[in-house]
Amino acid sequence: MKDYHRHIIPRDASLRQALAQLDELAADAILFAVDSDEKLVGALTDGDVRRGLLKGLTLEDTVDKFTQKNPRFLQKGGYTIEEVISYRKNDFRIIPVLCQKGRIVNVVNFRFLKSYLPVDAVLMAGGRGQRLRPLTDNVPKPLLKVGDKPIIEHNLDRLISYGIDDIWLSVRYLGEQLEEHFGDGRSKYVNIKYVWEDEPLGTLGAVSKIDDFQNDCVLVSNSDLLTNLDYEDFYLDFMAKDAALSVVTIPYSVNIPYAVLETEDTSVKSFKEKPTYTYYSNGGIYLIKKEVLKYIPKERFYNTTDLMELLIEKGLKVNSYPMRGYWLDVGKPEDFKKAQEDIKHIKF
Repeated sequence: MKDYHRHIIPRDASLRQALAQLDELAADAILFAVDSDEKLVGALTDGDVRRGLLKGLTLEDTVDKFTQKNPRFLQKGGYTIEEVISYRKNDFRIIPVLCQKGRIVNVVNFRFLKSYLPVDAVLMAGGRGQRLRPLTDNVPKPLLKVGDKPIIEHNLDRLISYGIDDIWLSVRYLGEQLEEHFGDGRSKYVNIKYVWEDEPLGTLGAVSKIDDFQNDCVLVSNSDLLTNLDYEDFYLDFMAKDAALSVVTIPYSVNIPYAVLETEDTSVKSFKEKPTYTYYSNGGIYLIKKEVLKYIPKERFYNTTDLMELLIEKGLKVNSYPMRGYWLDVGKPEDFKKAQEDIKHIKF
């Protein structure tokens, strides 16, 4: 993401100042005028400037005299993916995001973002990485580099590219290094917070410690995955299926080189000649409705699979989303070696 503040200008600034800012923005030339309370009051483009000058306004007149009133915007925590897709399809490339008080808290630019998903994200980054020792003796596994940056940063940057800007990292082993590396997320123009596990809490237990999610949907992911998952498509499928939880699943095909017989007692009922069976394994990436997070016990070891089983018992829908792109669990030395080669060729 880019620094959104460069798109903001006081409503009482001069047109001369606005033109200087528009010139710096180049291809992204649009400004959002704010009042003394920093609330959005208008938008200004080159076309608005021309129309104002033709009406007799001058370079010393205030921006407020040139702006379009009631500009389009997204409401933080209150917009839908349909709004986002509509803006994108209709070529509204740069949209301000407002907090509940009407202040600009972000500016979405679809030249750089694939989407702007109404989702919070939690990356689980507290594990010891035992199988990758000695590489993880002094560095937490998520900070091991794949290509030119750490594994977790590949995941973080992909989430950011889909407009996810409220992110939590669940940390334990050498977590101070992760805090030092990412800080509060300001360098990436997102909000990053940390959830500390005093004891291992499984793949979901740490989420029980978070009580300030901004959206109604939470994405939980292992941080040591390498993937080019289309998060917007995953989210759209999740919403369309009206699921309580959706899990990315990895298809595995098993080829049987012989005829497989279906029997009852000793009677053959049918057979398939050299069949192929496809099974789906857990990909470690989940979308979860915030309302079902209440079932996670407070600060206890708890896995996402435990929640899945509970939701199924309660008759709530748990959805499988088959992975159609690249996915690799960087858990073993051979996986780590494969990741170093794959990163050169896979488009992320």
